[in-house]
Amino acid sequence: MEKTWILIANGERARCFERHASDHSLTELTDFVFPRTRLTGEDNKGHGRTGHAGTQFEPHTEAQDKARADFADGLANYLNDAVAAQRCNSLVLIANSPMLGTIKPLLSLAASKALQHSVASDLTQFSGLELKKSIDHALAQPSR
Repeated sequence: MEKTWILIANGERARCFERHASDHSLTELTDFVFPRTRLTGEDNKGHGRTGHAGTQFEPHTEAQDKARADFADGLANYLNDAVAAQRCNSLVLIANSPMLGTIKPLLSLAASKALQHSVASDLTQFSGLELKKSIDHALAQPSR
Protein backbone atom coordinates (compact mmCIF):
# COMPACT_ATOMS: atom_id res chain seq x y z
CA MET A 1 0.00 0.00 0.00
CA GLU A 2 1.31 3.43 -0.99
CA LYS A 3 1.97 5.67 2.02
CA THR A 4 2.61 9.34 1.34
CA TRP A 5 3.87 11.56 4.10
CA ILE A 6 3.41 15.31 3.84
CA LEU A 7 5.55 17.66 5.91
CA ILE A 8 4.30 21.23 6.20
CA ALA A 9 6.74 23.59 7.87
CA ASN A 10 7.99 27.06 8.53
CA GLY A 11 10.74 28.33 10.83
CA GLU A 12 8.56 28.01 13.92
CA ARG A 13 6.51 24.84 13.46
CA ALA A 14 6.23 21.68 11.39
CA ARG A 15 3.50 19.08 11.10
CA CYS A 16 3.73 15.70 9.43
CA PHE A 17 0.70 13.93 7.95
CA GLU A 18 0.01 10.66 6.22
CA ARG A 19 -2.20 11.14 3.18
CA HIS A 20 -4.48 8.21 2.43
CA ALA A 21 -4.60 7.27 -1.25
CA SER A 22 -8.26 6.27 -1.29
CA ASP A 23 -9.84 9.59 -0.25
CA HIS A 24 -6.83 11.89 0.27
CA SER A 25 -7.78 12.26 3.93
CA LEU A 26 -5.00 13.25 6.33
CA THR A 27 -3.85 11.69 9.56
CA GLU A 28 -1.53 13.85 11.63
CA LEU A 29 1.51 11.85 12.69
CA THR A 30 3.42 14.45 14.68
CA ASP A 31 3.67 18.15 15.43
CA PHE A 32 7.07 19.82 15.89
CA VAL A 33 7.46 23.23 17.51
CA PHE A 34 10.63 25.30 17.26
CA PRO A 35 12.24 25.16 20.73
CA ARG A 36 12.45 28.88 21.51
CA THR A 37 13.44 28.12 25.11
CA ARG A 38 16.88 27.04 23.86
CA LEU A 39 17.56 30.62 22.85
CA THR A 40 18.89 31.98 26.18
CA GLY A 41 15.44 32.52 27.68
CA GLU A 42 14.46 35.29 25.30
CA ASP A 43 10.98 36.67 25.80
CA ASN A 44 11.14 39.49 23.21
CA LYS A 45 10.22 42.22 25.67
CA GLY A 46 11.79 44.33 28.34
CA HIS A 47 14.70 46.68 28.26
CA GLY A 48 16.69 45.14 25.43
CA ARG A 49 19.88 46.90 24.47
CA THR A 50 18.48 50.39 24.85
CA GLY A 51 18.18 50.25 28.64
CA HIS A 52 14.75 51.86 28.78
CA ALA A 53 11.29 50.44 29.34
CA GLY A 54 9.16 49.26 26.42
CA THR A 55 9.14 46.50 23.90
CA GLN A 56 12.43 45.76 22.23
CA PHE A 57 12.89 42.95 19.74
CA GLU A 58 16.41 41.63 19.52
CA PRO A 59 17.96 41.36 16.07
CA HIS A 60 18.35 37.97 14.44
CA THR A 61 21.46 36.35 15.90
CA GLU A 62 23.79 33.57 14.88
CA ALA A 63 22.46 31.51 17.81
CA GLN A 64 18.94 31.77 16.39
CA ASP A 65 20.21 30.78 12.93
CA LYS A 66 22.00 27.77 14.41
CA ALA A 67 18.92 26.72 16.41
CA ARG A 68 16.69 26.99 13.33
CA ALA A 69 19.23 24.98 11.30
CA ASP A 70 19.14 22.33 14.04
CA PHE A 71 15.32 22.37 13.86
CA ALA A 72 15.46 21.78 10.08
CA ASP A 73 18.08 19.06 10.57
CA GLY A 74 15.77 17.29 13.04
CA LEU A 75 12.89 17.44 10.55
CA ALA A 76 15.06 16.05 7.75
CA ASN A 77 16.30 13.26 10.03
CA TYR A 78 12.71 12.37 10.90
CA LEU A 79 11.88 12.02 7.18
CA ASN A 80 15.15 10.21 6.40
CA ASP A 81 14.47 7.67 9.17
CA ALA A 82 10.87 7.14 8.00
CA VAL A 83 11.97 6.39 4.44
CA ALA A 84 14.80 4.12 5.62
CA ALA A 85 12.39 2.20 7.88
CA GLN A 86 9.84 2.01 5.02
CA ARG A 87 7.15 3.73 7.09
CA CYS A 88 6.38 5.77 3.97
CA ASN A 89 6.91 5.31 0.24
CA SER A 90 6.77 8.90 -0.90
CA LEU A 91 7.26 12.38 0.53
CA VAL A 92 5.80 15.82 -0.07
CA LEU A 93 7.36 18.98 1.37
CA ILE A 94 5.26 22.12 1.70
CA ALA A 95 7.24 24.79 3.51
CA ASN A 96 8.03 28.47 3.37
CA SER A 97 10.94 29.23 1.05
CA PRO A 98 13.70 29.50 3.68
CA MET A 99 12.70 26.22 5.35
CA LEU A 100 12.22 24.41 2.05
CA GLY A 101 15.68 25.50 0.94
CA THR A 102 17.16 24.35 4.25
CA ILE A 103 15.48 20.93 4.50
CA LYS A 104 15.85 19.65 0.92
CA PRO A 105 19.67 19.42 0.91
CA LEU A 106 19.54 17.57 4.24
CA LEU A 107 17.45 14.71 2.85
CA SER A 108 19.20 11.39 2.39
CA LEU A 109 19.55 9.94 -1.09
CA ALA A 110 16.62 7.57 -0.43
CA ALA A 111 14.43 10.38 0.94
CA SER A 112 15.34 12.60 -2.04
CA LYS A 113 14.24 9.83 -4.38
CA ALA A 114 11.00 9.45 -2.41
CA LEU A 115 10.33 13.20 -2.65
CA GLN A 116 7.52 13.52 -5.19
CA HIS A 117 6.59 17.15 -4.75
CA SER A 118 7.86 20.26 -2.99
CA VAL A 119 6.05 23.58 -2.80
CA ALA A 120 7.06 26.88 -1.24
CA SER A 121 4.03 27.76 0.88
CA ASP A 122 3.30 28.12 4.60
CA LEU A 123 0.27 26.02 5.60
CA THR A 124 1.13 25.53 9.27
CA GLN A 125 -1.71 27.74 10.49
CA PHE A 126 -4.45 25.72 8.75
CA SER A 127 -6.39 22.77 10.16
CA GLY A 128 -9.27 20.49 9.26
CA LEU A 129 -10.98 20.87 5.89
CA GLU A 130 -9.16 24.16 5.24
CA LEU A 131 -5.83 22.34 5.58
CA LYS A 132 -6.91 19.53 3.25
CA LYS A 133 -8.03 22.05 0.61
CA SER A 134 -4.81 24.04 0.99
CA ILE A 135 -2.69 20.90 0.57
CA ASP A 136 -4.71 19.84 -2.49
CA HIS A 137 -4.17 23.32 -3.96
CA ALA A 138 -0.43 23.22 -3.17
CA LEU A 139 -0.09 19.81 -4.84
CA ALA A 140 -1.67 21.23 -8.00
CA GLN A 141 1.18 23.77 -8.23
CA PRO A 142 4.47 22.99 -10.01
CA SER A 143 7.07 21.34 -7.81
CA ARG A 144 10.20 23.34 -6.84
